[in-house]
Amino acid sequence: MQFPIRQTLTIMITSTSQNTHETDTANNVSCTTISTILTLAIPTFGQLIAEPAFVLIDTAIVGHVGGQALAGLSVGSTIVLTVVGLCVFLAYSTTSQVGRLLGAGKRREGLEAGVDGLWLAGIIGEVVSVMLFAIARPLCMAMGAQGGILHNAVDYVRAVVFGIPGMLLVYAANGIFRGLQKVRITLVAAVAGAVLNTILDLLFIIGFGWGVFGSGVATLISQWFMAVVLIVPAVLWTRAEDARLKPRLSGVLSSAGDGAVLFVRTLALRACLVANVVLATHMGMQVLAAYQVVNSSWNFVLNMLDAIGIAGQTLVAAQIGARHERETMRLTRIAGRSGLCGGVAIGIGLMIAGWCASPLFSQSIEIQHLITVGMMVVGVTLPLAGWMWAVDGILIGAGDYRYLALTCTATAAIYVPCLAVIGWICDAMQASSALRMALLWLAVNLLFVGLRAIFNGFRIGTSTWLHIAH
Repeated sequence: MQFPIRQTLTIMITSTSQNTHETDTANNVSCTTISTILTLAIPTFGQLIAEPAFVLIDTAIVGHVGGQALAGLSVGSTIVLTVVGLCVFLAYSTTSQVGRLLGAGKRREGLEAGVDGLWLAGIIGEVVSVMLFAIARPLCMAMGAQGGILHNAVDYVRAVVFGIPGMLLVYAANGIFRGLQKVRITLVAAVAGAVLNTILDLLFIIGFGWGVFGSGVATLISQWFMAVVLIVPAVLWTRAEDARLKPRLSGVLSSAGDGAVLFVRTLALRACLVANVVLATHMGMQVLAAYQVVNSSWNFVLNMLDAIGIAGQTLVAAQIGARHERETMRLTRIAGRSGLCGGVAIGIGLMIAGWCASPLFSQSIEIQHLITVGMMVVGVTLPLAGWMWAVDGILIGAGDYRYLALTCTATAAIYVPCLAVIGWICDAMQASSALRMALLWLAVNLLFVGLRAIFNGFRIGTSTWLHIAH
């Protein structure tokens, strides 16, 4: 039986109209999701850049004091950023806990989990500060610092170290705000902290002549200022929901349990970053000074990409809490594409900065050239990092901590020996400083980032990670 021509055309038109409507609806949903991701990512970036921004500002000002001061800052800031970075689980685990509980309709329990994270941050911060102050000099020596570089590195660490509790409290407070999807306040705190840090840097370093020690004091004050700005509203919102402010032993231990696994993950990653500094130190003062500038810039832009991952983490945690698996997978795909596109755009900007902005960080022509080389390598490879960081945030939001700890440990086990080989090859070839700089940053972006991208890509292609939190 055949349809009349008019009826056939009617059916075709109707079908086409429905398909067009469905496509438009899907596109609108995707655009809305991207808009939501950006709404969360942009303020989150403000919080993430706090510590790297402080170091970047310090680097720009200290760079005009002298090469030894800049190299000392490189060693000292690496130690501080490593210690603080090891505690980033305070933000990640709190975000995931609060987000999943809110997704399940348990708002008060979510806020209490956030408060437990604050108490844990305060305890860890106090213990770490005292220990780091006591062993600052041996740590700097272990990083390869000697003479004037060692003196400057120790001065920086001992000046900034008691600001660490403040920064860890900021991490935990931001975990609460991310889980609540109220992240604008994090941008306010970060901007205010960066402005204050810049003013104090100019006052202490240039005005008082305190050098690297002055930059550490400026960072210390700024960290506690940010902590106050964030903790006060966090406490007020918690009280408004009749949630408990007293620590719950079970809650603190639960946060510590999640944190222990994430700590292993972060420890492995930080071991890789410390190995970078050790190799840069081995390559000479000029390479180390240039590495500090490129590394500060790299950390800064990576936080733009990490903000996309954390936005995805926040949304995915809520969807997993509500057991919406299909929506979770859709968000994952969109977050990955957003990270990739962000990496392309930011990478182009970083390469332009490498050509134009290097004189801002050093008066040495050789160091300026090395900065440009490093920026070029990082800029070209940044799209890979953008995708990887987005997917990494998704897996954290899902609570897939054990897999991340395992794969990051495997990454470190492969990467650190490869760095040693690169150092040996450079010495055997008597490679130029420019070649050493290029090989170092190629290793960072193709091995350190690339291996994690492979592991995360494999995991996200399965459905196992969707059920970890249940």
